[in-house]
Amino acid sequence: MPEAQLKHFGWGREGEGLTPAEENAALNRYAQLFGVDHFTEKAPPALTGIALRPPHMTPPGSLAPICSTEAYDRIVHTYGKSFRDYSRGLDGNYAAAPDIVSYPRSEAEIAAVLDWAGSAQAMVVPFGAGSSVVGGVEPNIDNTPFTAAVTLDLRCLDRVVEIDHISRAARIEAGAFGPALEAQLRPHGLTLRHFPQSYEYSTLGGWIATRSGGHFASLYTHIDDLVESIRMVTPKGVIETRRLPGSGAGPSPDRLLIGSEGILGVITEAWMRLQHRPRFRAGGAIRFADFFTAARAVRAISQAGLYPANCRILDPQEAQNTEAGDGHSAIMVLAFESGDHPLDAWMARALECCADHGGTPERPDERDAHREGAAEQWRTAFIRMPYSRERMIRRAIIADTFETAITWERFEAFHNEVKAATEQAITEATGRPGQVTCRFTHIYPDGPAPYFSFHALGHHGAIEAEWRAIKTAAADALIAHGGTITHHHAVGRDHRPWYGRQRPDLFAAALRAAKQALDPRGVLNPGVLIDP
Repeated sequence: MPEAQLKHFGWGREGEGLTPAEENAALNRYAQLFGVDHFTEKAPPALTGIALRPPHMTPPGSLAPICSTEAYDRIVHTYGKSFRDYSRGLDGNYAAAPDIVSYPRSEAEIAAVLDWAGSAQAMVVPFGAGSSVVGGVEPNIDNTPFTAAVTLDLRCLDRVVEIDHISRAARIEAGAFGPALEAQLRPHGLTLRHFPQSYEYSTLGGWIATRSGGHFASLYTHIDDLVESIRMVTPKGVIETRRLPGSGAGPSPDRLLIGSEGILGVITEAWMRLQHRPRFRAGGAIRFADFFTAARAVRAISQAGLYPANCRILDPQEAQNTEAGDGHSAIMVLAFESGDHPLDAWMARALECCADHGGTPERPDERDAHREGAAEQWRTAFIRMPYSRERMIRRAIIADTFETAITWERFEAFHNEVKAATEQAITEATGRPGQVTCRFTHIYPDGPAPYFSFHALGHHGAIEAEWRAIKTAAADALIAHGGTITHHHAVGRDHRPWYGRQRPDLFAAALRAAKQALDPRGVLNPGVLIDP
């Protein structure tokens, strides 16, 4: 059967979403949290009910076969999946829709689109699958010198082109979605082993451009560690870095391109380091008296060099919200995996670290319960989370997240300050208390990556302003107390003001110089990382 098309509003494809039971459970939880007995619902406009301005330009005849000005294509490529994107979509505001969506099938066609756009004074936004949660793919020409916008969708470049079994690497085109990429590697017994929450609806090129963090907690979790070399088409020509396991030859060109968020060029393919598919697994859930005690156990595990695939801790409220706990204990979801060897010794040592801090295994008689109990409940909730926002925002429920990283010695004070600032902002912005919870997504020997969720009841007609006030207070607190504005969600447009405060001024000047060298007309994704 033909594959369903992506939704114009919401996560995933048409027909996918929360089940009625999942939606009712979420609404009941929010009703209890906010002390209300009903929510006023607002439905998003149907595709046919969205008004678009006429395109400001038409493609030349040579590019017409790969370009579209159809309403569906323009609407689907207007926004990513951030709360602000959903807020504007709910209001039917698609003023930022691209004029043209291009689907290039080769590097030559990408170069042709860049040449044409530059000469026509049009901005170009590279687009993988549109799962950005930081405003990274919005083709808005307001406050720019451009008269039109072209979105460059790379979905046609989706092949695993070549596999090097000896070095255990593969050359993969940038438009490959996560599942399609893994499906092509599976017959070879190999995996990229990069599974961000957006895995189903994100692409290799998007992962590289945004410095994606995978689901795994330690060691090879950031896409940075998996990239062997990159090929990128820029307005000034092609950059291709050399395939090497490592190099000490000056600043790394790969590191310049990774995380460039579409402002320097269009990533077309990359050689990626692979791993054998896992055959051995061990894991389970451990309960702790409180979140900070659980964090100290995580630090012990990370500094022991055990490198678990998962070592995620949930504070009591986060555990309760996902039905992984009862709200009285912090929960650690712990897992190891390997394609080479059994993991009993690693799991046993990690449990010793947990016991040193009062951790109690959920099922002490079984050390491989990684797909049962609280661990499996969390995993299921994690996978289903992206479908929730499109349903909750219809009731003016503001449910969003922000993530960061901080060193261990500052973590506890940092956590308290950031949480308090966000809670205060919720009350001030909406007129009633909300909730802020925290979990860890990734761990390092020198610090964790805390991931905060905030929940507030807003007001239709004002939810974007209310969200912005809360988000601003949280971001201000992150920077003021020494954290990063983002650990793995990227900068985009939403984080741009705080990224400017985080990076050194001279580095910003160097990045602007690189932009000028590779994209002298400034057509690529203006407003991201540097000012247009």
